[in-house]
Amino acid sequence: MTTPHRSEPFHEPMPLVESAGKWFIATAIAFIVLGTFAILMPFVAGLAIAKLVGVLLIIGGVMYGIDASKGETTGQKVWRAIVGIFYFAAGLYFLWNPLIGLTTLTLFLAGVLFVEAFSNLVVYFQGRHIRGSGWFLVNAVVTFILAMMIWGHWPNISVWAIGTLVGIDLLVNGFSRLMLGSATRTLGRRLVA
Repeated sequence: MTTPHRSEPFHEPMPLVESAGKWFIATAIAFIVLGTFAILMPFVAGLAIAKLVGVLLIIGGVMYGIDASKGETTGQKVWRAIVGIFYFAAGLYFLWNPLIGLTTLTLFLAGVLFVEAFSNLVVYFQGRHIRGSGWFLVNAVVTFILAMMIWGHWPNISVWAIGTLVGIDLLVNGFSRLMLGSATRTLGRRLVA
């Protein structure tokens, strides 16, 4: 009768840890490439983002329209239809007026970055004992600074702000994920050894 090795229970989860590390690194590379592109061509990136938001709003409007037909009461159907029409109209507006859409998106971006900074700060404090978690604190600080820059200079910086700031945010996220992925892979190797 053979005695199992003490580290045997850790062998099964190791492919999962290794896979998670590879996934973090792959997404990190994608974020870094997209962030670099957005910084180098902020106006093009901003227009692309405005048009993407327009398309997503149109899709949301269509989905609300479909959902309106499934409402239980007439009031539900009417309100869902109104929301669907609003989404659809806003999407068309963004597609037809991407420069004005950029101004609107710039203000929304400031709000989103404030929320992202807060959530990264919460993640940092919840997992600050984990190696590599300090990057979430770095991400929170950089994201908060970006949000303040937008808020302080809006609407004057709308033409280049979306592309540049989203690019910087993507780069910071990319490097954060790269460090976390490297730490995950290192942990996986240590547990196997």
